[in-house]
Amino acid sequence: MAVAKEKERDQQENVVARTLRETRSELRKVVWPNREETTRLTIVVIAISVTIGLILFVGDSLFLFLYTQLVSLLS
Repeated sequence: MAVAKEKERDQQENVVARTLRETRSELRKVVWPNREETTRLTIVVIAISVTIGLILFVGDSLFLFLYTQLVSLLS
């Protein structure tokens, strides 16, 4: 009984060790962006986020205006 539990624990440790080894191997293959690329892409993400936010704000304001006009016509 104790031998079976020990064998199972060893197999779990082997799985964890193999997973960590494979993860480390894959991370070595990653091409990390340099500082300029990171800065440029960060600016792009912020610009797109602001643009989409403004579009949603304008659309929401327009629909709110139209809704209030419609409610005032029906009242």
